[in-house]
Amino acid sequence: MDVTIINPFIASVTDVMPQLGFGNIVLKEQIEKSKKITASGIVLTLGIVGDKKGNVAYSIDTEGAKQIASTMMMGMPVDELDDMAKSAISELSNMLTANATINFSNDGINVDISPPTMLTGEDIELSMSKDQVMCVQFDIDGIKLEINVALD
Repeated sequence: MDVTIINPFIASVTDVMPQLGFGNIVLKEQIEKSKKITASGIVLTLGIVGDKKGNVAYSIDTEGAKQIASTMMMGMPVDELDDMAKSAISELSNMLTANATINFSNDGINVDISPPTMLTGEDIELSMSKDQVMCVQFDIDGIKLEINVALD
């Protein structure tokens, strides 16, 4: 596994999530996946261009997304993923990826990102931009967050 690709995202999660009010962040697993990703709940994809090219996809189950949105909105109850909650989750993916680009920059790698695209549903099939995908799974205050990174 190419740690130069995944480490900026791991550092991003451990830097950004505590600033948003999350306390227990545990890296559960790092695995390699194939190009085809299947997930249920919320999937956010962002393109990456520059010295590295490809994309990143964040996957969160629906209940976890509601919890994250609630925390990001200062504890406001989130019973459904309405437009405000979806906006909060989209902004989270933007913040995490932007922070990862800063981490890349600190290593002399210049990249830029596209705005996030959100997909919702069950058994979402996504084709990543590269054949080899680095996946890291986190447990964040009991919420499972999966980050799939396909860069060259």
